[in-house]
Amino acid sequence: MSSSSAISCMAFLTRALVRAQVVRHDRQLLLEVELVSGKANRARINKSPLPRAREVVGTLRTVLFAPEDLALVRGDPEQRRRLLDELATTRTPRLAGVRADYDRVLKQRNALLKSAVASRVKVDDSTLQVWNEHLTTIGSELLEARLNLVADLRPHVRSAYQQLAPGPKHAELAVRASWASEAGELTLARGELSRVEIEQRFRGALDDARREELARGLSVVGPHRDDLVLSLGDLPAKGYASHGESWSFALALRLASFALLHADGDDPVLVLDDVFAELDESRRARLADAVASAEQVLVTAAVAGDVPGSLSGVGFTVEAGKVRRDT
Repeated sequence: MSSSSAISCMAFLTRALVRAQVVRHDRQLLLEVELVSGKANRARINKSPLPRAREVVGTLRTVLFAPEDLALVRGDPEQRRRLLDELATTRTPRLAGVRADYDRVLKQRNALLKSAVASRVKVDDSTLQVWNEHLTTIGSELLEARLNLVADLRPHVRSAYQQLAPGPKHAELAVRASWASEAGELTLARGELSRVEIEQRFRGALDDARREELARGLSVVGPHRDDLVLSLGDLPAKGYASHGESWSFALALRLASFALLHADGDDPVLVLDDVFAELDESRRARLADAVASAEQVLVTAAVAGDVPGSLSGVGFTVEAGKVRRDT
């Protein structure tokens, strides 16, 4: 299988239309996503409207690496959660609905807690319990999906990191649930807990956090507070990894995502957005070698000399708002 694309964008004051011509499973598809200010996004495949824009997810699979990805290692947990959820949704598009449902329930539950704090009126236990059940049911499915993904991703991360930064340090990753004890269980693995057991732990954590949540007016337990723990050897990457090691780990996460999708039987489009400028010469060469097997690679660079010569292909130059094909 393969995915390839040619993308165009028309921008207006209040509207944008993005089109991509995609070849997938030997079928040619025209994808269109319309963004309209103040209204819901709309999507079409071969001019046929989709009931929900999110149903276009997974049709064109891409893996993007950009300079901002250093935050995957050094930044807040939100960046790492987004990495997991976007990759999980790419592999299993129905998870887009699970994520949307979780966000909706979380928003409603937070509104209930916040109103109780603002009005100083005791929250209705039966109403809160209803939202607790929704949160634990949907949240446990989301957490289980993350655990399964990390288990599948782990060997690819180890391999990619060794390819980029050969040496004695090995890259490791695991999920830390928001209800895990700092002194006890810090991370979870696939199969360690059943879905029922995850729900039970989640439900118990909500009971334990009740007083704090009512005092603060927000939900402090759930997948929205989980983290992806990254380690190099026996130490956490965040706070201990050098600048070069952090870059290598961030790259390894993206390359592992690409390898995992490829192992699933797909050939995603790999996009490297001005990343070579951030790397030393040895890492540039190793990254070029790592992506050589990709069917379609899109590379952007502010300085053409930053891109290793081994990545040859069709080139375009953008200057003063004009695009020309290199000769």
